[in-house]
Amino acid sequence: MKQYIDFFNNYRKEIDKGCSPLLNSYREKAFETFQRTGFPVYKSEDYQHIHVADLLKEDYGFYLNRSGININPHKVFHCDVPNLNSHKHFVVNGHFYDDEAKKKLPPNVFSGSLNAFAEQYPELFSKYYNQLVGARHALPLHDAGLTAFNTAFVQDGYVLYVPENTVIEKTIQLTNISAGNNTSLINRRMLFILEQGAQAKLLVCDHAYDENPKTANTQVVEIFAGENAELDFCELEESSLNTIRLTNNFVRQAASSQVRITGITLSNGTTRNNYTVDLTGEHAETHLYGMAIADSRQKIDNYTLINHLVPNCRCNELFKYILDDEAVGAFSGRIVVAKGTQKTEAYQSNRNLLGSRDCRMFSKPQLEIYADDVKCSHGMTTGQLDENALFYLCSRGIPKDEAVLLLKFAFSNDVIQGIRMEGLRDRLKLLIEKRFRGELVTCRDCGRRIKL
Repeated sequence: MKQYIDFFNNYRKEIDKGCSPLLNSYREKAFETFQRTGFPVYKSEDYQHIHVADLLKEDYGFYLNRSGININPHKVFHCDVPNLNSHKHFVVNGHFYDDEAKKKLPPNVFSGSLNAFAEQYPELFSKYYNQLVGARHALPLHDAGLTAFNTAFVQDGYVLYVPENTVIEKTIQLTNISAGNNTSLINRRMLFILEQGAQAKLLVCDHAYDENPKTANTQVVEIFAGENAELDFCELEESSLNTIRLTNNFVRQAASSQVRITGITLSNGTTRNNYTVDLTGEHAETHLYGMAIADSRQKIDNYTLINHLVPNCRCNELFKYILDDEAVGAFSGRIVVAKGTQKTEAYQSNRNLLGSRDCRMFSKPQLEIYADDVKCSHGMTTGQLDENALFYLCSRGIPKDEAVLLLKFAFSNDVIQGIRMEGLRDRLKLLIEKRFRGELVTCRDCGRRIKL
């Protein structure tokens, strides 16, 4: 922690360089919060399996001012998901790569750099940026420190702003690329604002350009869904064993809004995803899905908190893990139904499939209910493949390896079917099949040869 404090004090001008003054104005207060709270530690109840403070104690080099990276992502990463009609954008080491795709969006829609948004829409920026992070009185101190760290050091990011009653027909596809020849720490930021009646679909692909350098990424995502707004947000992680990924996702939903979030980890090193959702308007609806496929010594930890703050809201939460070798998975989910929030519907499920004696899964589904007229349930199952089903498939002439693959694929299918981007569903089925087979393929999502 000390190296980051010293870096901020000694290189403040370099951190501010090239950034909007409005973005820079948030740093000082965030840095004070970080100094006071620090990184999450394993002693915290919610961080028992991912030790963030230990992960970041190494003296990572900061990536500042776009230095040292000269790649054209359009040439290196050919992000073509078959049958997915999309607008394609790139973020390289936390910086938005300016391109022509944003010009093809509907008028008044902003899709681009965080700094550019601060310059062009200063009032909107001040209204939304860092508001879910800074205003969360219930946010644990350890999470406040991690998000404050990101706010203090971030230099750019991505913003999607969709004005009132505007519908973006095509999916927006954003590819996050971590690139460089040296060990580095990258801070990323995303802000999604959908005003009343707005609709959008967003796919974010997370890739490592080179598997060798050790990279740590912190990421903060703030999502605002206005009244009757609809957002589909799918995030796909395909990084490397040398990647650390620490994300905090914050969502605020107004009345009758619908937000559908799907987080899928196909390959990684160590990943921690936090999701905090506030349902603040009646008849708001949240669908939160997650899936992780991990082997070797990969670690994947998902933490969720859904706050029902008004009556007549609904949430549906499903997380699935498929672990093998010495992989470690963790899930901690909490749904809070506040006092007076009658007619709430809240469902939470965590299901896990273990393929070896050495992998480990830790699960903690939780419900806190302070209202009496509600429909709520939560549950968890952890086990191995159904031996009877496996025997049945083999008895019909299917080789055992193929039978195992079919059962794993069937286990993951309901998460994939929850995605409403049809072309992406088809692509994910292929990627998951290849991942189960452990094959080397040329992934058309990134244009490079990756072990899936």
